[in-house]
Amino acid sequence: MTTTRKKKSALRILPGVAGGHEGLPGKKAPPRGPSAPKRRRLPLEELVEGVLAGDRVLLARAITLVESNADRDFEQAQEMLKRLLPHTGGSLRVGITGVPGAGKSTFIEALGLQLIGEGKKVGVTAVDPTSTRTGGSILGDKTRMERLAADPRAFIRPSPTGGALGGVGRKTRETVLLLEAAGFDVILVETVGVGQSEVTVRSMVDFFLLMLVAGAGDELQGIKRGVVELADAVLIHKADGDNIKRAQTTRNDYKHALHYLQPATEGWTVPVLTASSLTGEGIGEIWSTAERFRKETTISGVFEQRRSEQARDWVHAMVQDHLHSKFKAHPKVKALLPELEKAVMAGELPATTAASQLLDAFFGKKT
Repeated sequence: MTTTRKKKSALRILPGVAGGHEGLPGKKAPPRGPSAPKRRRLPLEELVEGVLAGDRVLLARAITLVESNADRDFEQAQEMLKRLLPHTGGSLRVGITGVPGAGKSTFIEALGLQLIGEGKKVGVTAVDPTSTRTGGSILGDKTRMERLAADPRAFIRPSPTGGALGGVGRKTRETVLLLEAAGFDVILVETVGVGQSEVTVRSMVDFFLLMLVAGAGDELQGIKRGVVELADAVLIHKADGDNIKRAQTTRNDYKHALHYLQPATEGWTVPVLTASSLTGEGIGEIWSTAERFRKETTISGVFEQRRSEQARDWVHAMVQDHLHSKFKAHPKVKALLPELEKAVMAGELPATTAASQLLDAFFGKKT
């Protein structure tokens, strides 16, 4: 009697950032809760060497470390990043955003598989929406990219947004650096694309792709008005079957509209492309466009300037993040906050007054 072995999934469901993701086929999630065995805290040198060697398990552990909100992990994570920084910067960072239902995950898998076929290593930071009740990932398992995740030349890191504006995880920048240090040639940053500000994405990638679908109607594509001026290319996706004609019409409409907008990148004309991840038509053209973008902007000096600006923006983002964390953790702020929130919600106190009192408590000012 012959038995058929069930193929194991390359991914597993994540309860949130703290769980991590090993990115390896056939790996079962470790037990959780008080009875779960404590994971050994790895020495800094072991993590650094593992990332540089491209060890997928140690890379996942390193990403989990930088994602951690624990104070004891922050110092080690920053020292690790400092040691790995000289080994970063070699990839092309591509941000991908778009309306819900545009097929971002399907497109990323199609593009990733093509890049792997060309001999490249592909890292994906695929950001899930964060549950406002549990803080964990809502989508959890990235089953839509299972073929890509199963390939050893790809590494997919699902992680919740942590409430970060624009659908990008608070630690996405650090994750990108770790993937670069591990030798990945192309880093794809997928955003939630729920209509929030995508300026955060623009500040951490080299090439920014906006995905739309034909025939969805403007009411479903409200995101486009806010981000189209940030895009380095616009893609009309799902251009297959009966949708091909509509996709071409939408493409022409956007090409006409872009003539009236200032391009996001100096000296670059924003192309409008069509593609189908189902048939593979147009996928190669998108990557050729990204490579042409890197070549032209490198020659003009814009590429290096953008990377420098990204580093500057990272500093400001980190300052804001740490100030916010310290503010919320301050004992006097924690004591005052419930009472002031209640007063504001009841209409008994202006929000500006409540904010001033909280800031005074944080800075130790006497009222």
